[in-house]
Parts: sequence; structure tokens; C-alpha cells
Amino acid sequence: MTRPVRIGVQIQPQHAEYAEIRRAVAAAEEAGVDVVFNWDHFFPLYGERDGEHFECWTMLGAWAEATSRVEIGALVTCNSYRNPELLADMARTVDHISGGRLILGIGAGWFERDYDEYGYDFGTAGSRLADLEQALPRIEKRWSALNPAPLRDIPVLIGGGGEKKTLRYTARHADIWHGFGDLGTVVRKSAILDEWCRTEGRDPSEVERSVGVEGDPGTKGQPLLDAGVTLFTIGLGGPSYDLARLTDWLAWRDEVNAARG
Repeated sequence: MTRPVRIGVQIQPQHAEYAEIRRAVAAAEEAGVDVVFNWDHFFPLYGERDGEHFECWTMLGAWAEATSRVEIGALVTCNSYRNPELLADMARTVDHISGGRLILGIGAGWFERDYDEYGYDFGTAGSRLADLEQALPRIEKRWSALNPAPLRDIPVLIGGGGEKKTLRYTARHADIWHGFGDLGTVVRKSAILDEWCRTEGRDPSEVERSVGVEGDPGTKGQPLLDAGVTLFTIGLGGPSYDLARLTDWLAWRDEVNAARG
């Protein structure tokens, strides 16, 4: 399967007023990005510890109304923060509001401050992964029971690189895998994901490969593309959200896709 190259942007919901975030989303859509992500945390991940920050899913509902073309989603939702059936219904609702443009990005969770201050049990990495394993089929089951149903088979993006569990859950449930690390790490873990896909009875090409990127696409993009990555996401932080960083990546995407026919 030859997939088109896509460019995403993560508008990090920290250190900015919501009006600035909304303007950045509108500008990203106008610039031609394919996907606009936020993230699912309750406090900034860097910069001023108690700086401005906004919640993920209420924001996605607003983005669904404020945009018309781009896909939207979280990179990624923390599974621990919401009951799986509730999350499935929230995703279905945002899917309808957006006209079928939601991606459900999800992961096991890791930011301990979120858990401590909002009253969730942090547990262990193993217990959080076990909860994610349990949640994914429950989400799928709830989607099949909702009335009205989602407008499309909502794409599931799983973020993480755990080789024994996360990548197996990805092979079993996901449409997109978002990996982390340098080129060598992405190549190695992508190969492990291929093996898990075969174990789970899936064609590895059914799972799109996604990474976060920065720098020059002329040097950073092609090696990742050769490794099978087709979704490249640039992270932008507030308050300025420098969208000039997208320009070269969007031009590179267009060149690659044109060359591929």
C-alpha cells in the first residue's frame, strides 16, 4: 500500500490564551496541513510549571466546529482519565460535529502530576498498559452500539514504543502507530510492529507510521519516508505558535506526493 505523505501539527495547549490557540489552528488549516493535534494533559509539560493550560477533549469539540477540512485529534489521549465507554461516546460525538474528521489518538499515560492532582491512581507502567489493553476492545464495542453510529470507522492512533505490549496492542487495534525516538529507533520498532501484525493476522501495511519531526525535511524527511513513515507532525508551543516552521515540510510533502503520482 502506497500512502500519501501527510503533515500534521501539534498545537500544544499550553502557555497561551485560547484565542491564540484557535488562531493557530485556523492558520494551520489555511496553510494546508492534513491533521491538527493537541495533547491530553492538565498542566504544561515544559516551561512555567503552572503556566496557562487547557483541557484536551472540550477543545477538540470546539476545533470540530472551527475547522472544515483538517482531521483533528489528540496526540495522545491518556486512557486513564476517562471510562472507555465515555471516551468512545465523546469520540463519536466529536466525529459527528466534525463531519467525520476525528482521529482517536490514545496511549497508556505517563505524566504523574496529572494523576496526582486530578485524583487518578498512577499505578505502574504495567497496570496502565493493562488498562489500555482492556479499554481498546471496550471502545470498539461501544462504537458498534451507539445510536447514531460514528460517521466512519474512526481511525485509532496508538502512541508508544513498548515492544512486548504497546506494539502488540497497536497491531491488534490501531490504524496509525506514532513512534518516538531517532531514526534507528523508529526503524527497529516499526519492524517489531510488522512482526506483531503478522502474529495478529494483519497486513503490516494496514498500520500507518507516524513520528514527530523538526528541522529540515530535506535531511530529516527522506530517511524516515524510506523507513515507511508517512505522517510527519511538527510540534508548536505557545504563545507564539510559529507556523513558519511548517512551510518547508508542506512543500516537501507536495513534492514527494507529486513524484509518487
